[in-house]
Amino acid sequence: MTATAEPTVEFGKARTRKEDARLITGRSRYTDAITPAGTLHISVVRSPLAHATIMGVDKTAAEQAPGVVGVYTAADLGVEQVGLPCAWPITPDMKAPQRPVLATGTVHFAGEGVAVVVARSAAEARDAADLVDVEYEPLEPVLDMEAALAEGATLVHPGLGTNENATWVFDSGEAGTGGSVADAISAAEADPDQVVVRRRFIQQRLIPAFMEPRSAVCDPTGEQLTVYAATQVPHILRTMTTVTLGVPESKLRVIAPDVGGGFGGKIGVLPEEMLVVVLAQKLHRPVKWTESRSESMLAAHHGRDQIQDITIAAKKDGTVTGLDVKLLADMGAYLGLVTPGVPILGAFMFNAIYKIPAYKFTCTNVFTTKTLTDAYRGAGRPEATFAIERIMDELAVELGRDPLELREQNWIKHEEFPFTTVCGLTYDSGNYEQATQQAMELFDYAGLRREQEERRRSGDPVQLGIGISTFTEMCGLAPSRVLGSLSYGAGGWEAASIRMLATGKVEVITGASAHGQGHETAFSQIVADQLGVPFEDVEVLHGDTQISPKGLDTYGSRSLVVGGIAIVKAADKVIAKAKKIAAHLLEASEDDIEFASGNFTVRGTDKGKSIQEIAFAAFAAHDYPEDMEPSLDSDAVYDPENFSFPHGTHLAAIEVDTETGHVNLRKYVCVDDIGNVVNPLIVEGQVHGGLAQGIAQALFEEANYDEEGTLVNGTFVDYTLPSAADLPSFDTRVVSTPSTSNPLGVKGVGEAGTIASTPAIVNGVLDALRPLGVSDIGMPCTSQRVWRAIQGAKGRSTQETPVDTHSPGAGLGSIDPNNPQGEVQ
Repeated sequence: MTATAEPTVEFGKARTRKEDARLITGRSRYTDAITPAGTLHISVVRSPLAHATIMGVDKTAAEQAPGVVGVYTAADLGVEQVGLPCAWPITPDMKAPQRPVLATGTVHFAGEGVAVVVARSAAEARDAADLVDVEYEPLEPVLDMEAALAEGATLVHPGLGTNENATWVFDSGEAGTGGSVADAISAAEADPDQVVVRRRFIQQRLIPAFMEPRSAVCDPTGEQLTVYAATQVPHILRTMTTVTLGVPESKLRVIAPDVGGGFGGKIGVLPEEMLVVVLAQKLHRPVKWTESRSESMLAAHHGRDQIQDITIAAKKDGTVTGLDVKLLADMGAYLGLVTPGVPILGAFMFNAIYKIPAYKFTCTNVFTTKTLTDAYRGAGRPEATFAIERIMDELAVELGRDPLELREQNWIKHEEFPFTTVCGLTYDSGNYEQATQQAMELFDYAGLRREQEERRRSGDPVQLGIGISTFTEMCGLAPSRVLGSLSYGAGGWEAASIRMLATGKVEVITGASAHGQGHETAFSQIVADQLGVPFEDVEVLHGDTQISPKGLDTYGSRSLVVGGIAIVKAADKVIAKAKKIAAHLLEASEDDIEFASGNFTVRGTDKGKSIQEIAFAAFAAHDYPEDMEPSLDSDAVYDPENFSFPHGTHLAAIEVDTETGHVNLRKYVCVDDIGNVVNPLIVEGQVHGGLAQGIAQALFEEANYDEEGTLVNGTFVDYTLPSAADLPSFDTRVVSTPSTSNPLGVKGVGEAGTIASTPAIVNGVLDALRPLGVSDIGMPCTSQRVWRAIQGAKGRSTQETPVDTHSPGAGLGSIDPNNPQGEVQ
């Protein structure tokens, strides 16, 4: 038996990411760095108006500009009838306007492409694009969702006859998964021992703002087209390019090289990606497009943008009896790949961790003359979590209850798992009590409540608020049969291959395509443990449809819980093949061969072979079983049996200066249950990044349009992203109740921080200001908005101090809004 080094366990080890060696030293290769010989560059001429008729396009000056090869409209390229795909028709009668490659006749949002300039350099293309003279006849913009649905409203797409995309309804009473919401609310309104709380929450529009702008290159190499793209979905992009343009899928290779972030913002199929393919075929030259940052913020899809009307009914002892959710969701001017389905993903999460006996969800999707919306980190689940966690705080105020105690009263207890929710989903595992108890201890919940009481008593101008979010999410998209029942246009499986090389090294091919998550490291750790080979001997290949021909890519926290399990299944097949060869070489029954730590041994003896020796024996093919091919290479396709359901408790200590409105995030603690952890260092990074994005929605970010439909903060000068200086050091912990629906017991972590943090922050800001009579502040909670809310509360109550008798610590003295530094009342 060949001596091998004692194997180490990789699962759970905090390894630094192997891909960082190139990513942080400038050795990475992003799409914009790829310029084949003879490449032409394009710049898109974009409409400055949100809604207008195109009266004419004068290309003369641009065509005569230096370096210009051509200027093209949709008619010039023959793509007037080409429409980009939407993969999620949520209802049979859904209205879906054609999303053009270039606008013809009418523009429907500011930033829509009208023409494209091709030049020998990117700078020449941009300069010439400014010379294209487009004449527009302005039309009335459609910006407000409620107004868009009113009778007589201007129609974004007159041919549809309506601005309504679709209305999707889930009713637990009709579905048989719970009771009637209407009955629950009616009963609560008629019963003095029950309460009904109604609130409207606004999910503002956000911009994904990924680090690397979008880019695409098409290189027509002989009969094959090779497309390089800064995309999260190379496999989907290949298929959808075929569907859109008719290019045979077998003739199309899509490569996603290093991709600098996505957050859902690179999940789409883009007009510009289609343009580079069409132009490369037309001109028989490589064609390249890279957007500017302002172009990205204007024309790349946006996220969120919902109006949420929430009604919750409960007994006065705190038991929730019903939840009614009515949403308006802004689609923008067109439908992206999964645009109409994003709010539907949230439908299954408004009930969150709570045992709600009756639930109804109604979502109406609305067209406006704004940039289209689509998936943004969390995709529907952050919106749902925000609403339920905000309304639970509002219910606690109404009942005079500690908000954590009220949550615990209604949540699913650990001994009740697996638990089937009012939506019909089965949560397989969880322990909300454990995560919450640990979070409260780390946070010093009791101590901070005492400090809060003292600040209220003393009239401190800087008030302390405590924000709470106890969340769960559904991730690991998802069982194909479930997606099919929701009319989604694809499955939820993932593919993997493992190649055992002659020298004992291992190549892993995955359909999951990374854009910064650390796949190469985490997947190497999994394979190292499964096969008993050194971590350093594993190479992970991804993002190239010729190397990895099968895959459904990366979004929805699915890489580990779906892609990682596909890798495990492929490794199992490798071991099964190797076991047959080992039995043959060791002249033993296969039933007597044991495998552990990379070695095959005959039970009860010291006779054995390492997996590396078996790999070489298969390669040499001198002596192997007659009924086998001489190869250990194996493929697997894994379709999960269920979603996975991470959960956690997030607590925020918020200081609000009542004189200036300044909000300071003093302390943030989160304890997340993400199942078993492959690499805690990667987990910590994912949580930190997610927290930054969720907190940014609460405090900093909002895409603003003026009354003409122009995006007025489309640069980083005026669209506020937080820096490290704006955020505290997060105190993060992980607990584990392993998932029972996959062999690794993993759950997913990529979106958890974003989903949980936004309501924690807003709840904290309001908790600080309720004694002043402030009951709501729209996001983002900027200093100006907070200050105005305080002034508004002063205007409403000038005769007496508004005492909040329902918040924790109330009754111990409160602040006079006219004299925040005055004496205790």
